[in-house]
Amino acid sequence: MDTVQRLIRLAGTNDPFRIAACLNIPVLYEDLGNIYGYYNMVLRMKQIHINQALSEFEQTFTCSHELGHAVLHPKANTPFLRNNSLLSVDKLEKEANIFALDLRIGNDILLEHCHYTTSQLANMLGYPEELIKLRVNEWMKFI
Repeated sequence: MDTVQRLIRLAGTNDPFRIAACLNIPVLYEDLGNIYGYYNMVLRMKQIHINQALSEFEQTFTCSHELGHAVLHPKANTPFLRNNSLLSVDKLEKEANIFALDLRIGNDILLEHCHYTTSQLANMLGYPEELIKLRVNEWMKFI
């Protein structure tokens, strides 16, 4: 994904927290119960909210996912869409997941471990196999 690569070059890292800082998007840690996180825009200011009870690994992926919404869908209000319209938010969530996976799992990792099954990659990287399959499928479109 060109957008992800541009952001990595801009920030000099694939760390979603540092990329958010470069884009002047505050990351706020809150008690969100069973919600991992969410993105919103208040008075044209983007914000990422992350559940403070998550592990560091979960917070990093959640920040990556919400950063995807901030970059790809800056004006979308998915909770509103989910509750008040017939529009599917599944597409937006899938795009944010692809963004997050592209950010966190670089092509170099996939190339280095191309002989691994998706199950082995999932175990090695710590992500659910469903997400690894999504990342590998997207990657295969471009090789």
